[in-house]
Parts: sequence; structure tokens; C-alpha cells
Amino acid sequence: MARQLTFDLAGPPASSRADFLVTSANRDALDLLDRPELWPQGRLLLIGGPGAGKTHVARFWAAENGALRQSAHALRADMADHLVHTDGALVIEDAHRIGAAAGAEQAMFHIWNLAAERGCLLLLTARTPPRDWGMVLPDLRSRMMALTVAELGPPDDALLPAVLVKLFADRGIPVAPDVIEFLTRRMERDLGLARRLVLAIDQAALSDHRPVTRRLASEWLDKLLEQDA
Repeated sequence: MARQLTFDLAGPPASSRADFLVTSANRDALDLLDRPELWPQGRLLLIGGPGAGKTHVARFWAAENGALRQSAHALRADMADHLVHTDGALVIEDAHRIGAAAGAEQAMFHIWNLAAERGCLLLLTARTPPRDWGMVLPDLRSRMMALTVAELGPPDDALLPAVLVKLFADRGIPVAPDVIEFLTRRMERDLGLARRLVLAIDQAALSDHRPVTRRLASEWLDKLLEQDA
């Protein structure tokens, strides 16, 4: 049978608060996120591994608080005045990349000071703690090290199957419960792997005109695990 050319036609992933799956792995972080009065100087660092939900949280928090969102690696010193509004809110995403981007540290230092001056809430997201960001500016490093941290933990037994169901639903793929149960038993609690796996299964099912079965899911899980070995 001829293989069908496939295109990634899935719509954007659902990214509202209602679509975020709350479990013991992330509940404490969300509780702190929703209480900015507890953020020292109005600043919070949200840490989580790849696929832990940082982008999802940043999107709905920004929407709820009228916040701008900016990638750390694209920061420039002349952006501070535009990004930091009086009594506003700002999200800096992937802050762990600040140390690897020319000019980003200086920009972040300006943003930090201006946010304090203008009473602007500042939420940063990162994969790792500030000590691992490779920052050169001592003043910025000391400020980042002092940030209050909320951590999105690795997915627990309740979160992984719920995430798999959501990822398949985002792509409009009907999947039987036994497929979800099978994958949950076999794979690590890795949301990044879950996202890659669902994409691979979707493309394979379209290409080969196959339904999403345990066999197809097993084939692609094995392939991805071999690639990661």
C-alpha cells in the first residue's frame, strides 16, 4: 500500500488553566503561583524539566494577569521599558538560557531593577536552578540565586495517563483506554517523551492508514527508547 504523505495538522494544544492537569506533582507550585502576595518583591521562579508544563502554566498565568511573555535568549537591553509596565506583570521564559545569549544578562538586570521600581510582577521559568545558568554578571547571579522557587515535579502515576489522553485529544486521535494503560506501564514518567511519542504515533497512523493500537504504540515507544539509549 502506498504511504501517505503526512503533515502536522493538529491544532494548537489546549493551554487554558482548565486544561492543565493538577496532581501532587504540581499542586504546591500552582498554589504559590496563585499567591503573588507571597512572592518576595513580586518575583517567582518556576522550575521544571522538559515537558513538565512550564509553558502551559506561563500561558494561562499570563492570560489571567495581562502579562507579556518574552523568551530569555532573545532579551535585549532596550526591551526593558517596553516589557515592564507599572503595576503590570511579565513572564520571562527559559531563563536557564540567559547565560548563553549575548546581552541577555544585561537585559535581565535592567528588567529586574525596573520591575521593582514599577511594581511589576515577574515570573521566570527555567529547567534548572540559577546556579546552572552560566551567568557572568555577579549582581544578576546573586539576585537570581535569591529567587523564591516553585517546582513542577516529575509526573506521578495520575499525571502521565492524563497527559497522554490530553496529547492524543489535542491531535484529534481516538485512543482506547487499554493503549493508554499499556503505555503508562511501559514508559518512564517523562512528559517530553510522551509528547514525542504521541506525535510519532499520529504520523505513523496517518502514513500507514492504521488505527492507534497497542502494537503501533509499542513499536514507536521502542523506537524512541532506542534513539534515546
